[in-house]
This record gives sequence, C-alpha cells and structure tokens, in this order.
Amino acid sequence: MNKSNTQQQQIQPLTCHGHTRPVVDLQFSDPIADGPLLISSCKDGNPMLRNGVTGDWIGTFQGHKGAVWSSRLTRQGHLAVTGSADFTAKVWNAYSGATLHTFQHDHIVRAVDVSGDGTRIATGGKEAKLRLFDLFRPDAPPLEAVGHTAMIRSVVWDDLRHRLLTAGEDGLIRIWDLRTMRHTDTITCPAPISDMTLAVDRSCLMWTSGNTANFWNVDSLFLPTLLSSLHHDDITTHVLQNSLSSVSLHPNHTTFAAGSNDDLWVRIHDFATGEEKEIYKGHHGPIHTVSFSPDGEILATGSEDGTVRLWKTGPTTTSYGLWKSNNSP
Repeated sequence: MNKSNTQQQQIQPLTCHGHTRPVVDLQFSDPIADGPLLISSCKDGNPMLRNGVTGDWIGTFQGHKGAVWSSRLTRQGHLAVTGSADFTAKVWNAYSGATLHTFQHDHIVRAVDVSGDGTRIATGGKEAKLRLFDLFRPDAPPLEAVGHTAMIRSVVWDDLRHRLLTAGEDGLIRIWDLRTMRHTDTITCPAPISDMTLAVDRSCLMWTSGNTANFWNVDSLFLPTLLSSLHHDDITTHVLQNSLSSVSLHPNHTTFAAGSNDDLWVRIHDFATGEEKEIYKGHHGPIHTVSFSPDGEILATGSEDGTVRLWKTGPTTTSYGLWKSNNSP
C-alpha cells in the first residue's frame, strides 16, 4: 500500500449510535430532495432510518419481535421493507413509520427486496423458497418458486432486465424470469454466499463467497460456472486474504470496499487489480455490511459493535455532516 499509517489515521468516520446489537445490513435510497436515506438492519429487531448525508436519526420502525436481517427502501424512499427472524416480512410507510402490511412466513425471513415502482416485494430465507407479494393485493397468496437447497441469504430485484436473483448458502446464484417465475440460469460459487447486491448504477451484480469478491456485468448473456481464476468471461473475481461478509462497488467502478468477519477493518481495493489501497479503522467488532452512497462520497459500514459508521471516501465538493467541502471556509 502507498498509504502511510498517518494518512490512514486521518480517516475519521461519523459514528451513528442507537442500535443495541450487531448491525447486519445497510442500504441507501436513491438521491431525494435532501440527499439519500440510509436504512440499517439489526439483531435488536429495530431497523432505523437515517439521513444518508449526516447520519442523523430520522426514526425507528417498531413492530418486529426478532432480529431484522434485511431492509430495503424504494428508490423514492417512501416505503421500507424488512425481513425478520420472527417469520415475517413487513412493509412500512417511511414518512410516518406506520406498518402497512405484514406477510407471514413459515420460518426466518433472511432477505427482502422491493420492485422499482414500489408495488411488489420479494422475500427469501430459511425455507429456501422465493416468494413474490403484490402490494395492490396484499391478501392474495404470493407467487412462489423453489430451487435452492439451503437458506436464501440475498434477494435482488433487477427491474431493468425483468428478473430476480437469489443467492443461497448452497453456493448458488439463481436467476428467475419475473414474467414466469421460472428459473433460467445458475452461477455456481465455491462457497456459501453471504451477501449479494446490485451496484448503484444497477449495471453490476456483486457478491461474496468465502474469501472471494465477485462482480458480474449483468447485461451479459453468457453465464459461466464461476471458477477460481481472477477473470472469467463477464465475471471478475478477486481472491482476498480474509473470509468476506460484504462488498460494495464504488459508483465510478474504480475501487470496491470489503468487510470481513475475520477482523475489525474495512478495506478498500482497486477494482482492476484487487490491490489493497486503504484501510479504515474505527469499528470495535467484525464488519457485517458495507455500502457506498449513490455519489460514492460516503461509505456506510455496520458492525458487530452495534454502530453504523459513515466514512468520507475522498476530497469532496459537498459538505457532509461534520465534514466540510474543499470550498468551505
């Protein structure tokens, strides 16, 4: 690395308190009038909504009776969706905090996502079953699809390509046609998948499997079986030192952030080479989730220590919370 210890120590995050147990999932909304929103999932069962620029607390969604493993916001930030160990997925009004719908499942709901127009949600979890709920007909039975042989850890709604993607502890990523709910393709990974999301511009699917950080150009038509090579057709795989919990690609596609359950540090890597460029030190527990803001100027991280931290990723022309822009006095 070219960064000295002094330079690394100058990276001071904003620390967002409020949770009482480990923070396991984070997601930014698209930019809205006052900047993006940030939602956090926590084992304390109380997902929180924050201003994604300042980290200021906006509200807590209260109603789950178990750990909340996954939370997603609509692009406009008007609805939130959460999945919990209490066997439910809930849909919330993000302005008032009111519960709009509760969808009962037969086991832990580990993953949720919401369509771009905010009219449908998808869930997955311990049952290894994909479910699709219509918010215009919340009392109707969900559409269901089966294919995984172990718990579904992540669900991704890819509106632009009319498909859903699921990732499981069976080491498989399955692609489903939204119009038919049929399985169309599979990516096989060398280890269980712990995290999978779309990049900010929705052009790249990223996931972690063992000690690999993986990036797939989702516009490609060819889906090869994932191998351990650094580059394999349209999938780029970086083999890193630690077992990974989460990755996030910077919006400019030059770097990516990685969190691990093996240590307390957030690591920034060069996307082309996988070289470690920076280390962010500040958490007091393993890193469970990392997520870049839509403009890439903030990295949000969640940890076993129960905090969310916001890191300024470089020089900026915008003031963020306690940080001032280069043009500020």
